[in-house]
Amino acid sequence: MIPYALAILPVAGPAQALAEDSASGLALWSKIHEVFSHPRCANCHVGTDRVPMWSGPEYGATPRPHGMHISAKGGDDGINYLACTTCHSKQNSLTPHGPPGATSPKGEAEWQLAPVKMQWFGKSSAEICKQFKDPDSNGDRKTITELVHHVTTEPLVRWAWTVERERRPPHSAEQLGKLIEDWGSAGAPCP
Repeated sequence: MIPYALAILPVAGPAQALAEDSASGLALWSKIHEVFSHPRCANCHVGTDRVPMWSGPEYGATPRPHGMHISAKGGDDGINYLACTTCHSKQNSLTPHGPPGATSPKGEAEWQLAPVKMQWFGKSSAEICKQFKDPDSNGDRKTITELVHHVTTEPLVRWAWTVERERRPPHSAEQLGKLIEDWGSAGAPCP
């Protein structure tokens, strides 16, 4: 009986350790997903219809398409119908619920939808995780360092934390970057 028990232990040990690493990595991903699925991020990560969404507590229980029949079909910046920057300028409007804005590194107004490949709105945590890890659907970012750089430095991403506190995603941009670093160190598991 003892020889069999000894033979099983080496196999069970590494498998258990791997499961524990996966559990901690999945817990980290869960926090990352809280940010990515937050309205400040997800509303512009839409699909092929290129209609940004309005969702979140201020819009009621049911998400709805952006008002004024806004569509960016044919151009991520809405240029074929009405440029996003017609209303979204270099800075957030001072009017409550006025159009938010963001400034590019060149000092210009920067507002556009995420590419279709990065559609998150309406997708599951597992689907978003897979997209986030895949360079074909994450803007050709091949390393965890590049992903961290994106979420902590891109003006449109950082805009999400410039709104009123109650409308901000959970975890700051810096905390999100650290979560992604730690998730990468845990093997970047997806649900």
